[in-house]
This record gives sequence, C-alpha cells and structure tokens, in this order.
Amino acid sequence: MQHAAVSVASAPLAHPPGALAARIAAEIAAAGGWLGFERWMELALYAPGLGYYARGDRQFGTLPSSGSDFVTAPELTPLFGRALARQLAQALDATGTRELWEFGAGSGALAAQLLDALGERIDRYVIVDLSGALRERQRATLAARVPRFAAKAVWLDALPPAIDGVVVGNEVLDAMPVALLHFDGARWFERGVALQGGRFVFADRPTDLRPPRAAQALPGTTTELPRQAEAFVRTLAATLARGAAFFLDYGFPEAEFYLPQRRGGTLMCHRGHRADADPLADVGDKDITAHVDFSAVALAGQDAGLAVLGYTSQAHFLLNCGLLELLAVPPDPRDAAAVNKLLAEHEMGELFKVVGFAASAPFDALGFAAGDRSHTL
Repeated sequence: MQHAAVSVASAPLAHPPGALAARIAAEIAAAGGWLGFERWMELALYAPGLGYYARGDRQFGTLPSSGSDFVTAPELTPLFGRALARQLAQALDATGTRELWEFGAGSGALAAQLLDALGERIDRYVIVDLSGALRERQRATLAARVPRFAAKAVWLDALPPAIDGVVVGNEVLDAMPVALLHFDGARWFERGVALQGGRFVFADRPTDLRPPRAAQALPGTTTELPRQAEAFVRTLAATLARGAAFFLDYGFPEAEFYLPQRRGGTLMCHRGHRADADPLADVGDKDITAHVDFSAVALAGQDAGLAVLGYTSQAHFLLNCGLLELLAVPPDPRDAAAVNKLLAEHEMGELFKVVGFAASAPFDALGFAAGDRSHTL
C-alpha cells in the first residue's frame, strides 16, 4: 500500500472529540490510514445521525440570528417557487404526468410553495431525502403552510424501480460529495484525509484520475471531480420512465469550471452565513459544497438517454417563467429586494444556473425560451 504524501493542511479534531470525528477516524484507520476526500465529505454531511445534514439544526434561514448557516432561494421569497411552478406545470402537461419529485427538500419551503401552486394538478409530492431530521422539519413546514395539500406529500430515502413525474432539485447537486485532485506541475494526485498527531490532515496519493482539460492545469491546481453527481443523473435517467427534471444550482460549464486561473477549485464551507475553505475543521458543524460542472451533469444525462431541454442562468430562467409578473403593484419592499437578489448578476442571477432534461419526447421548455446556453456545455 502506498504511503500518503506529506500533508498540506490540517485542522484539530473537535474538543472533546465528537462522535462524528471518532467515526471518521475509525474509518480512516480501517482503510489503512488514508480516506479519499469523496468519502470524507459523504461522512461529514450524511453519516446517519451524525453528519451535518443528519442533525436537527436549522441549516436553512435568512439570517444568522436564526441559528442558520445559509439561505436558499425559497427562503428568500415564495415568488421563487411560484415562478418555478410555471415551468413544472408546463412539464407536467407536456409529459402527461401527475407527480412532482423533489430531491433534497431542505427546510420544506420549496415543497410548500410548489404544493400551494400545483396541489390541484398533482396526485403526489414525493420528497427523496436521507435526513430524518430534515424530514421532520419538512413535515412541519407543510402542515403549517399548506395544510390543504400536506397529505399529498410522501417521503422516500431511495429511488423506486420507475418514476413517472417531474423532478426538481434546488441546490442538491452542489451537496453531492466530490473527489479532489491536485497537480504539482508534473503529476496528478488524489487528495484524501489521514490522521497525524491526533489531527485530520490532507494527504495526497498518485492517481490515474484526470479532470477535463487537464492539459491546461497550472502547477499547484486543486480541483474537483463530480463523480457522484454524474452517477446520480445516470441513475435518475434509468429510473425516469416518463417525465422531466430540472436542477438549479451554482456552477459553470466545463470551459469555465476548469479555467487555469481557478487554481484553488471551488470547494467551500458555510457556517453562520460565513464562508471558509477548510473542510477539515469543525467536521459535522458546517456545510461543505462544490460548484457544479454543468457540462458533466448534462453529458451524463444525455449519455444515459435523457434529452437536454436547455441550460441557462437563473436570471434568464426565472424571467422566462414570469417572475416579475408575480410581483405585486406596488411591490412589497421585501419581495422586491429578494427578487433583485435572485436576478442580479452580482448576486444569484448569474452564478446560479438551471439545466433541464426530458425522459420522453423533448418539448420547448418555458424556462429556456430566451437566453438558452446549451451551446456552451
């Protein structure tokens, strides 16, 4: 077995060491002293009862005073869900289906908004979420906000043999574990985690893995491979017998994701509405994310038999879905501020993108009517 290279970063274990840190330390030992970062991130976020998303804290919220760590679009304004519902309604009609499926439903805010808008149109609202704590929060949100349609919601923790329906995922792809690669100017290494003097440390091993556009990487480059996101899309393609899928998240097409000047990659952590770049610190107490390579996601879907309906910025998508038409006249100042954050180029409007797929016959999806960037994938 190859020994890990000299560590390049470190962070102390929690004091006193928590159950999650102990669980990860035991797995590192069982694996011979080195654990790929992809597995580390999976445990940090999803270890049953211990990982960041498995606990009962309030990850989602508009302000740090709520005890939350970050805000997502549905928490900013219900107008987000109402605009998205227009696209989903068109997709339900085009595919002749009567179920909505949401992956990673977070606080349940988006589910409430979509059920409020489309509850009469659907038979079931299926939420696929691994976190028992978040499921309970989602149930409470739906019972409070859409009591009329709350009974239409059901929860699963695995995919069935087949899905007939329309799928949506808002900020779910970025939370899927990624492999980390590092280039020293001569060789590529897979970055993993080891224990050294009671600390978790980064450690590198030579690998045959390569990122797209590896030839243009500069010495010192660290980047991500979204293998689990690609696998998820391939699995969804095999399961989606009839319907469509839409994913909204922050990220880039391949040409932008692997720009030579993006030498540090996109891995980031979020806690108390502050960002940091040290995933080894405070394991289980903060979110760990990576931007989405939308080219990889689109190609995975296309190669698995899905038709790409379109790809565009969140701003174009929401404008195409009539977001501005949903503002009251005169607009509520809070809604106006939230809509500006959703659309502004320096906020979420440009960084966030949307990709759409169809499992059956493709259709002219409303959200990509203007500003489609599929040619950039």
